[in-house]
Amino acid sequence: MSAPYTGQQPIDDFGLSFSKLKYNATLAITTDTSLTVPGASPRYKAVMKCEPTGHVWVALNTAAAAAAGSSFAATSSELLTEGQKLCREVKAGDVLHFYSITATTDVSVVLYPVI
Repeated sequence: MSAPYTGQQPIDDFGLSFSKLKYNATLAITTDTSLTVPGASPRYKAVMKCEPTGHVWVALNTAAAAAAGSSFAATSSELLTEGQKLCREVKAGDVLHFYSITATTDVSVVLYPVI
């Protein structure tokens, strides 16, 4: 099992122990790429990062999609940008979806079990 996440830790991943649950992918342009959260623990903190450039859209249990246009619209996706860290709680069996409008964007997901 991986190092557990405790409520006192910051959500930016600074100072967390190394996790054994690390995943990465190089996203193809305009292709939904998914990761199913493993079932070793009921809940996790998922720390997500992307490099080197571009915008990655992240959605939970549904396909991710890029921005709809010049007006605000409801969406299932959140924006993850270069150098940003996004931490969200997920459950075992959830599926994270990633979508990029830029070719060869690398995405990293590190999971920490919530105790």
